[in-house]
Amino acid sequence: MMASSYNAKDEDHHPGSVGSGGPGAVKSKKPDNTAFKQQRLPAWQPILTAGTVLPAFFMIGLIFIPIGIGLLVTSNNIKEFESNVFMYYGLSNFYQNHRRYVKSRDDSQLNGDKSSLLNPSKECEPYRTSDKKPIAPCGAIANSLFNDTLELFYNHPNGSRITIHLVKTGIAWWTDKHVKFRNPAGNNNNLSIVFQDTSKPVNWHKPVYELDPSDPENNGFINEDFIVWMRTAALPTFRKLYRVIQKKKDNMTPTLPPGNYSLEVTYNYPVRSFDGRKRMILSTISWMGGKNPFLGIAYITVGSVCFFLGVVLLIIHHKYGNRNNNADIPN
Repeated sequence: MMASSYNAKDEDHHPGSVGSGGPGAVKSKKPDNTAFKQQRLPAWQPILTAGTVLPAFFMIGLIFIPIGIGLLVTSNNIKEFESNVFMYYGLSNFYQNHRRYVKSRDDSQLNGDKSSLLNPSKECEPYRTSDKKPIAPCGAIANSLFNDTLELFYNHPNGSRITIHLVKTGIAWWTDKHVKFRNPAGNNNNLSIVFQDTSKPVNWHKPVYELDPSDPENNGFINEDFIVWMRTAALPTFRKLYRVIQKKKDNMTPTLPPGNYSLEVTYNYPVRSFDGRKRMILSTISWMGGKNPFLGIAYITVGSVCFFLGVVLLIIHHKYGNRNNNADIPN
């Protein structure tokens, strides 16, 4: 039977049929005879042919491979200390992307809400209360804050040791520092009084209002080391910005002159419990950010695969395409 000979309206209104409106008729469960409910809406379905697929593969390959090479070369060139140098700490085998870990925080509390300060979200369990007091900041992310202290020294040839000045502000995102994180207001910004009815996180050595007592603009919830840590990483091996070594005013003097350096670490953060490793990285940045070859490698890989598939499909098309076309021609 041809599809065009079928008329749903004739069936719907056939005498004696269910839902015809006669006495004792039962309401029909059949969908209405509309284009939407009968799936007769106009549609466009592309026809994949060699003439459309092959150019697409070659175009992706020709675009992605040069972009990937450019990104990879740019990333590899980030090593000369002629501008600001950024100090990172890195952790391995630390899964900040775990679902329960990521949810274990109270954004209202971190934004300075007083009711959330004294009554944190239940998402923070089991780091919600301690000693019958609410924890500030609550949650597993804050509780695992990285708290090693890193100090860098330049070993001068004359035997002296010069301390490298490390800037601890300007390392967090502007939106985090000025929008997402706030200290609770009140008591003339005396944070020790503001947080007096709260408890410090279980693994912390000192309360949140003593993270940086020397700088009120970098203390409490707006401490930049804390803010940087609270932006969770997507992969188990990651790095986070720790300090900035600013470029010398004299453009002729490199930020870090060639020579021997010493790194002193105050060890507070254990990593053996999760088989992790710690490291320190010094790097400059470019227009694409810090040193990270992953993006360039990804572009090169995708472009190469597409180009290779294009060549393979082109060979198959030339070898078997004409044979299939000839088979369709009637004698």
